[in-house]
Amino acid sequence: MLYLQHIHHIAIICSDYQASKTFYTNVLGFQVLAEHYRVERNSYKLDLTLNGQYCIELFSFPSPPARPSGPEACGLRHLAFQVQNISEAVNKLEAAGIETEPIRRDEFTGKYFTFFRDPDNLPLELYEQ
Repeated sequence: MLYLQHIHHIAIICSDYQASKTFYTNVLGFQVLAEHYRVERNSYKLDLTLNGQYCIELFSFPSPPARPSGPEACGLRHLAFQVQNISEAVNKLEAAGIETEPIRRDEFTGKYFTFFRDPDNLPLELYEQ
C-alpha cells in the first residue's frame, strides 16, 4: 500500500488566464504564491494558496481542448471548498455575478452545500462546516 500524506495540489487548465486568475483570487479569495510565464510553452503557471496552504496550480495553454464536465461526466466530478456559513458565501458569489444552484442538505451528514461554476464551467462546490 502507498502511504499518502495529503493532497499536494490541484492543477486546473483555463481558457482565459486573466478571467480565471481574477475569479480564483478576487472572488474565491485565493492568494498568489508565485506567478511564472513560460516562454517556451506560451503558458502561465499561477500557484495559489488558501489560508497559507498551497493548493491550486492554474495553467494557461494556447487553445486547450474543451473537457466535458457534465452532466455526470466520467472523471473528476467537482472540487469542493469548505465554508463557515453557506448562505453568506452564496450571497457573496451572487454579488460577484456568479450563479449558484439552490442550497441543498446532505442526506447523510445533514450539512448544507451548493454548486457553482468557474469561468471554464468547471463544477465547484461549497460545503458548510
